[in-house]
Amino acid sequence: MDSVDRSAVTPNKSKSRLARTFAKVLHIRAVTGIAPDDGIQKINSPENVKSNLVKNKSHLQPFDDEDEKLCSRAATEAFVAKLFASVSSVKAAYAQLQYAQSPYDPDGIQTADEMVVSELKNVSELKQCYLKKQIDESSPETTQILAEIQEQKSLLKTYEIMGKKLDSQLKLKDSELTFLREKLEEANKENKLLEKRLNSSGQLSSALDNVHLSSLSPSHFITFVRQTIKSIRSFVRLLISEMESAEWDLDAAASSIEPGVAFWKNSHKCYAFESFVCREMFDGFNQPDFSVSKESLPEQKKRQRVFFERFRELKSVKPMDYLAWKPKSAFAKFCRAKYLTLIHPKMETSLFGNLDQRNLANAGEYPETTFFAAFAEMAKRIWLLHCLALSFKPEASIFQVDKRSRFSEVYMESVSEEAFLSSDGSPESEPRVAFTVFPGFRIGKTAVQCQVYLC
Repeated sequence: MDSVDRSAVTPNKSKSRLARTFAKVLHIRAVTGIAPDDGIQKINSPENVKSNLVKNKSHLQPFDDEDEKLCSRAATEAFVAKLFASVSSVKAAYAQLQYAQSPYDPDGIQTADEMVVSELKNVSELKQCYLKKQIDESSPETTQILAEIQEQKSLLKTYEIMGKKLDSQLKLKDSELTFLREKLEEANKENKLLEKRLNSSGQLSSALDNVHLSSLSPSHFITFVRQTIKSIRSFVRLLISEMESAEWDLDAAASSIEPGVAFWKNSHKCYAFESFVCREMFDGFNQPDFSVSKESLPEQKKRQRVFFERFRELKSVKPMDYLAWKPKSAFAKFCRAKYLTLIHPKMETSLFGNLDQRNLANAGEYPETTFFAAFAEMAKRIWLLHCLALSFKPEASIFQVDKRSRFSEVYMESVSEEAFLSSDGSPESEPRVAFTVFPGFRIGKTAVQCQVYLC
């Protein structure tokens, strides 16, 4: 059992040594360039080894050039991104500088100025790097991303400053608008005061202050006619303003008053409203009195004196004061009746939302409103004109012309000049009357022209 067969061990050792020797040979062959050829080992010469190395290098060269181009392009893109970021920073700093100047902020101006200078230095440094071709970046991707973030931050800052500037400009415009509105309101108040002064009894009737019945002439009547027209137009402007506030369709309203009329201008539709007011207010003008029949009045001479005294009594008094003083007078009855006729209940409800003014008028009282005061002023003018007309001998009479009548300068006055020109600009030979705006009057042989709208 102790004896060992040497023949059994020796072959294994021989095989192991053979394997190690074979491995060494393969390693040496790989290092020295020994290669088999048809079963015969050949050892490469140094020239062959060098040739093989050159061949391998020629195969790898295209890949190295491509990598170098990609790296150069990435570095260039990173440089451009830094340049854009710097330019955006300069714009943001300059925007901050402009914003700090209005309103004036010295600390903000100094800070913004330093920022502008700093960012301009950065741009200058980038320029020098470009000129010297020193734009290599160790990590261009990271540099590009950071530059883009910085650019977006600068743009956001610029937009924030622009937003603040626009807000300031908006506030300034709002303050200017408020100021202009206040000026407009003041101007409107001044205009209203001037209108009141012009329409006040003393100012408008100053030409008739010292007139006696014996010295009354058609020129006095003509003067008062002009004043009455102004008063009517003032009331019509107020009426149209109230209708606009109540969102009335003024075109439809004008067409219903004067159907079939083609107005030369849209602004001319106010004449339709003036025509409507005059028709209602002058209805019954030739009657001696609104509430007293002609038979119950005194004889002609005494009647002239009565109406002239009424004229003198009322012309220097404010209408609302007179209505409060004599609520049952002939003028008060005239004023109440004409208001109820002119202002329809549906119109009053639409304009004011209720019938309070109408109810007061029906009850024999007089509303203390701006609208009714304007109406009373107009009614006073028409009533005074009525009294003045009946103070003449012979009495002044009223007239108006029919539609489609041929225009006559003797009896008519056109409120617009467009009708005197044809469509080609040549003078119109025979303009026609579309409607009468303000009636005319006859005093003996004197004619006071009526105002007409021509078609």
